[in-house]
Amino acid sequence: MSKRKNPSVEGNLNHDISDFLSELANYEKNLNRNIHKYNAYRKAASSISAHPTRLTSGEEARKLDGVGLKISEKIDEYLTTGKLRKLDKIHQDDTSTAVNLLTRVSGIGPAKAKELVDSGIKTIEDLQQCKEKLNHHQLIGLKYFNDFEKKIPRGEIEKVENILFDEISALDSNYIVTICGSYRRGKLESGDIDVLITHPSFTSDVKPKSKAYLLNNVIDCLEKCGLICDTISHGDVKFMGACKLSEHDVVRRLDIRLTPHDQYWCSILYFTGSDMFNKEMRTHALQKRYTLNEYSLRPIGSTGVPGEPVFLTSEKDIFEYIDYPYKPPEDRSF
Repeated sequence: MSKRKNPSVEGNLNHDISDFLSELANYEKNLNRNIHKYNAYRKAASSISAHPTRLTSGEEARKLDGVGLKISEKIDEYLTTGKLRKLDKIHQDDTSTAVNLLTRVSGIGPAKAKELVDSGIKTIEDLQQCKEKLNHHQLIGLKYFNDFEKKIPRGEIEKVENILFDEISALDSNYIVTICGSYRRGKLESGDIDVLITHPSFTSDVKPKSKAYLLNNVIDCLEKCGLICDTISHGDVKFMGACKLSEHDVVRRLDIRLTPHDQYWCSILYFTGSDMFNKEMRTHALQKRYTLNEYSLRPIGSTGVPGEPVFLTSEKDIFEYIDYPYKPPEDRSF
């Protein structure tokens, strides 16, 4: 749910390579708006970050999923010279540097960043002087820019998790709460805290507005106990905001999503990620004549039209239906 999606350095012997590929990916997304190249660089970066040994050549890298000839040539250039000409040119381009910086502010996308840069705003300090150009989300992103940039240690999220479970269980023991994202994948650090909640009384055949109180009650109790310290947006089924453990702690991004009880397992799979793992699962599902997304798993009939959602009792059911070897969350970071 957050913007911070770079492969983790943790246990990554090729983090410098995956880092420059991620930087190229962000350049393609933010400056060229080329999603195809963005996805290609992201896939290569994810494959390389998961590789257990240090790469010694582009040829060796080409054996990995998502690494083609052009990317392997860039890897060779980097391994030989310690730098990349394309990145050097990007770093010398003031517009590129400024757009990439501003898109790190929560709520500022590539188009808004370019608009701000074109108006002469190129630094966070410039942005502080032009707050009237920002919407509420962007103002919160600017307010906590330095805090949101910092990775969240796993131990800190565990403390937040304990508060969530205690407070929400006291509210109603029928709630189910799962922290997804990189935390569920076992990472030692995360960019934000992504929380998925559900309640047996909320199913997909009920209008979300009629069950909005389920999320409202959770947010109210988390504000009263002091965990939530700011709100970006609060709808019927989704809350975006900020939290901190105590007055002197770093402020963290917190997203809480209420999902229908019958869609919970597909939602957990989707919001656990990684994004590349999700794409691979969806592609495999289609090959087995199923459609898979964050809401449901549906068989595709002879006419090509998806049928009714499959009844699921666990996340593992999804893997079994599409005949895909089960991978625990900690093996999905690629």
